[in-house]
Amino acid sequence: MPNPLANKRIILGITGGIAVYKAATICSRLVQAGAQVDVVMTASAQQFITPTTFQALTHRRVYTDMFDIPSGENIPHITLADEADLLIIAPATANTLAKLAHGLADNLLTAIALATPALMLIAPAMETDMWQHPATQANFGILKRWTNKINFIGPATGRLASGAQGLGRMVEAEEVVNQAQHLLAQQGDLAGLRVVITAGGTREAIDPVRFVSNHSSGKMGYALATTARDRGARVTLISTVALPEPFGLDIVRVNSAAEMLNAVLSHSNQADTLIMAAAVADFRPKTVAEQKIKKVAETEGLTLEMVRNPDILAEVAAQKERGFGPRITVGFAAETENLMANAQSKLARKKLNFIAANNVSATDAGFAVDTNRVTLLFANGTIEELPLMSKVAVADIIWDKVKQL
Repeated sequence: MPNPLANKRIILGITGGIAVYKAATICSRLVQAGAQVDVVMTASAQQFITPTTFQALTHRRVYTDMFDIPSGENIPHITLADEADLLIIAPATANTLAKLAHGLADNLLTAIALATPALMLIAPAMETDMWQHPATQANFGILKRWTNKINFIGPATGRLASGAQGLGRMVEAEEVVNQAQHLLAQQGDLAGLRVVITAGGTREAIDPVRFVSNHSSGKMGYALATTARDRGARVTLISTVALPEPFGLDIVRVNSAAEMLNAVLSHSNQADTLIMAAAVADFRPKTVAEQKIKKVAETEGLTLEMVRNPDILAEVAAQKERGFGPRITVGFAAETENLMANAQSKLARKKLNFIAANNVSATDAGFAVDTNRVTLLFANGTIEELPLMSKVAVADIIWDKVKQL
C-alpha cells in the first residue's frame, strides 16, 4: 500500500503554546510513517518543551536559532526550505499567524515559511478571544487567500489553557498527521482521478425494525477507497456499513439498493472510474410493513413476497451508452459455485472493463475477513489469477489495472 509520508522531507515548526505537547505526538507519528522530520522551534516554544525531546524522537538535530550555523553547514532557512516537501506549523500562535500574513522573518521558522516553495499545513491554537479578534481573523483571511499552498486545520472547540471551553483549541495530533498524509498523497500516481466506490451489503426493509441483507462487511470497498486516496485520487465512498470513516474521503451513507442506485448515478456521472464492491441485494420485499410485524400464537411462519431490485451496473452501462458516466467500470462477482462462468456472464452483461471474481464460501477470503483471493477477468479476454493476499494488496493491484486502462 502506498505510504504518502514515506521518505518525505517534512519540517515541523513549533511555536509557543501549551499545545506543544501534541507536537511531540505529531513528530513521533511522522517518523514512524517513514518521513524525515526536521524540527524547528521558536524561542517561545522552548519555554514549554525542550529541543531534546524532539531530537530523541527524530534522531536529528533540532533547529532553534537562525544564526546558529555549524561549520561546514549551509544556511538552514534556505537549505531546509528548498528540500522540504511539507512545512507543518503546529501549534501556530496568533503571533506567528500575524508574522506569516505580513511576511515577517524575524526567526528561523518564519524565515523558512517565507523561503519555502513547499506545501504548508497550519494548525492554529489560542484562546477564543485571540482567535476571534479582528486582527487574527484578518491575518487568517490573508493567508487563506494568499496561495493554494497554505492549508489550515482547525482550530477546534474544547477546553483551553485558561480552563474555559471555546473555539481555539488545536486539533488532535492524529488529525494533523492524517491531513499531512492527504496533502502529500495528492502528488501520487492517481492524482486528479475522480473515483466512486461502493461498499457493504444493502439492507432491504421488511418492517421498521427488520431487514434482509447479506454478510458483506465492506472491508474490500474500504480498502479500495483508502488505497485510491493514498495514491492521490478524489474518492467518493458510497457505503452501507458503519466502519470508522477514513480521513479525506467523501462518504455517502445509504441502506437499500434503491438508495445506492440513486447515489451511484448521481456521483458517478462526473467520475472517471466506478468500482462496485458492494454486495447489492438482488431482491427486496414487495411491501414494507408500516409497523413491526408481531408474532402471534396461531402464526407458524411468515411468507415474504420478493421483487427484483434495480441492476445498478446495468443502469450505469445504459448511461455510458448515452455518453454519460464513468469511463471505467469495475465489478465484483461474489460466488459460491461456477465462479468463472458466472463472472464471465456478469462481465459481458454489464459491459464492464474488468471484474474481480471471488469465492465467498472460502474461510480465508471473501466476506468479513482481511484477506481475499480473486481472479481478474478483463473485457479483452485476459484472465489474471491472484494468490491469497490482504484486501489492501488486492486493492492496489486493481488500481494498477485501472491506471493502465
